[in-house]
Amino acid sequence: MSFESFNLHPQILAGVQAQAYTAPTPIQAQTVPAGLAGRDILGLAQTGTGKTAAFALPILQRLMKGPRGRVRALIVAPTRELAEQIRDTFVALGKKTGLRCATVYGGVSIVPQIRALRGQAEIVVACPGRLLDHIGQGTIDLKAVEVLVLDEADRMFDMGFLPDIRKILQHLPTQRQTMLFSATMPEDIRQLATDILKDPVTAEIEFAAPAKTVSHALYPVLQARKTELLMQLLQHTDTESVLIFTRTKHRAKKLSEHLHNAGYKAVALQGNMAQNARQAAMNGFRNGHYKIMVATDIAARGIDVTQISHVINYDIPDTADAYTHRIGRTGRAAKTGDAFTLVTQEDAEMVRDIEMAIGKRIERRTWPGFDPVKIELPSSANRRPAARSAQPQRNKPQAARPYGQRSAQARPNQAQPANTPKATPSKAQAKPTSDKSRPVVQNGGKPNNPYLEAARKARQARRARRVQSNNTTSPA
Repeated sequence: MSFESFNLHPQILAGVQAQAYTAPTPIQAQTVPAGLAGRDILGLAQTGTGKTAAFALPILQRLMKGPRGRVRALIVAPTRELAEQIRDTFVALGKKTGLRCATVYGGVSIVPQIRALRGQAEIVVACPGRLLDHIGQGTIDLKAVEVLVLDEADRMFDMGFLPDIRKILQHLPTQRQTMLFSATMPEDIRQLATDILKDPVTAEIEFAAPAKTVSHALYPVLQARKTELLMQLLQHTDTESVLIFTRTKHRAKKLSEHLHNAGYKAVALQGNMAQNARQAAMNGFRNGHYKIMVATDIAARGIDVTQISHVINYDIPDTADAYTHRIGRTGRAAKTGDAFTLVTQEDAEMVRDIEMAIGKRIERRTWPGFDPVKIELPSSANRRPAARSAQPQRNKPQAARPYGQRSAQARPNQAQPANTPKATPSKAQAKPTSDKSRPVVQNGGKPNNPYLEAARKARQARRARRVQSNNTTSPA
């Protein structure tokens, strides 16, 4: 299949050729024909698969006919960086079409955006919060919208934008073409898709699995020696551009300063930065002025840099889905990439979840001079109970229930005396002093579930680690 087979307008095809696009990616091959036919689309694909062009091409083709000077296509995205990336794609592909595209997002003055909207743009790329501001002030008219795209819908859900999305939908025509793209499919997004999509064409590309062009490695290390190990990796690894992820804004800033002082061309990207500073950091990383970017997860879906050779998780992400999005920044455009993750003993549970998501065990590597750190859960804890193993891997792991709750639900018909108080865990059960002192049998004579106990302890350790990382004042 080629782009010529889509029968695109010659002016749009010229933009495709100018971008040196050769053959459609799988997500483009599945969705562009349906988009051109006016069908609703549910696209499930990770970052770096060509999703933006998959909806940009049908929109440009549609807008070549009909009136101009009014908003006819609305794309909603979770972050400013992603909104600018989408706009750049529309401008590049539609350079010869005369169609105009405006971006709308917070963190900057609303006045230039009002001017751009008054300039009668046909395509608007917006973040939910600022779009609602324009709707409230009457500075945008959405009555003529023919196409709605919700890009990175799961990310918008994670950021708490789902109520805003539903408010925006109230201001759009009910007769429209709707496309929803997401890398993962949590239940709330699945329900949203059911509500707004009409007989959609579903395209699912390697759902919840990282790109096959990425190799993975874990580096077990003590928390206090993470920065030291990172410096060793950077010094002895042949890299092009490196993207490093941290859990907190403060750590991203401190770590980038540490790398800069060590002689590396490093820059931070985190939410406390002004928009012009963030854009300057993005542009500097994209054009090669900075070789290392230290970012929080806000950048996971807003960086469009094909030459990133390594993604390093200084802090392991909180979910397997977030791991997929982070490492989706490397191994793009048919290139290979490496994903390194620095892990501590407290990360054992998340390591297991990530390995379940990618369907294989990740190689453990020990760097010379660093003591081995055990990051494995007990062997029995690595196996989920049979009832849970039947669940699709795409869902996030469910939180473990307190002791006794599972057995009570399993026996709903077992009556208790009316005056009998509810059973509560004993002190020995609530705060075991050691594995030997913990009761071996409970819940009506059923053996303890080692998975639940290991998961509970891992979660407690992770919560304590987060509190510590938020209070720390150094990248170490």
